[in-house]
Amino acid sequence: MNEDQYLQLAKYIMENGNDKTDRTNTGTKSVFGYQMRFNLQESFPLLTTKKVPFGLIKSELLWFLHGDTNIKYLLQHNNHIWDEWAFKKYVESPEYNGPDMSDFGHRSLSDPEFNSLYKEQKSLFCNQILENDEFAEKWGDLGNVYGSQWRHWQKRDGGFIDQIKNVIDQIKRTPDSRRMIVSAWNPEDIPTMALPPCHTMFQFYVNDGKLSCQLYQRSGDVFLGVPFNIASYALLTHLIAREANLEVGEFVHTLGDAHIYTNHFEQIKEQLSRNPKVGPKLKINDTDKSIFELGIDDIQIVDYNPDGAIKAPVAV
Repeated sequence: MNEDQYLQLAKYIMENGNDKTDRTNTGTKSVFGYQMRFNLQESFPLLTTKKVPFGLIKSELLWFLHGDTNIKYLLQHNNHIWDEWAFKKYVESPEYNGPDMSDFGHRSLSDPEFNSLYKEQKSLFCNQILENDEFAEKWGDLGNVYGSQWRHWQKRDGGFIDQIKNVIDQIKRTPDSRRMIVSAWNPEDIPTMALPPCHTMFQFYVNDGKLSCQLYQRSGDVFLGVPFNIASYALLTHLIAREANLEVGEFVHTLGDAHIYTNHFEQIKEQLSRNPKVGPKLKINDTDKSIFELGIDDIQIVDYNPDGAIKAPVAV
């Protein structure tokens, strides 16, 4: 079963992980170098031992594929997974004149009164992004994050490379190529990004009419982030296979630093106590739209019957 791959990773880290400090000062258990393989013919690898919101996954992936880097599109689709990084940039700027929001990632966990204030201020910020184009342009943009690198990698001569379009063309024309790679890790642009890419590069492989994808992820938040990453790259593989008139093969997920935050230990233990169910199926509407034209409603999950959600804080 596909989900067993993920549960084995979580169990392995809890039993064998190294205690590490981290950028957020939260602390983790961590292992270096781990690989999972998901058979996309078997089922769509959306976890069933906790509810994973597929709507957020597909809207984020379409955001990447559109080459967008502004959270306004995400907010328009009720997706708040990138809010904190844009909000952090705003509250640390000279233009912010509201209540003190310093170190909100930790204070909101330990101080219920501050947590309520933080949610209020972030809600006001998001409403401003949605209602004020000038504000959105200045404070909603996250820098040259995934969408920019995938679709508009800047060249020295001033032009750009559309890596997604190029790799689709390669898959169609030279399916045995070993150069069907997309990279989000652009060292020159790292300082301008709200968050340097965690999923840094991926490669495609065609065999027997099936498309497989391998992702290298430098850093993986195993409880919160990795379930999203698995589903997102499985969906990307499906979409690109559809574009190239291929079936899907495997999604291979290779992790560098795979970690569980100390404030996720109880949540991961609860998840490991649950039994996985049969995974859902992916349905893409029968349409002539290209991968770049697909909308939210064109992509659906069917027969998804997960256990309840397990909430945990995001380390920012």
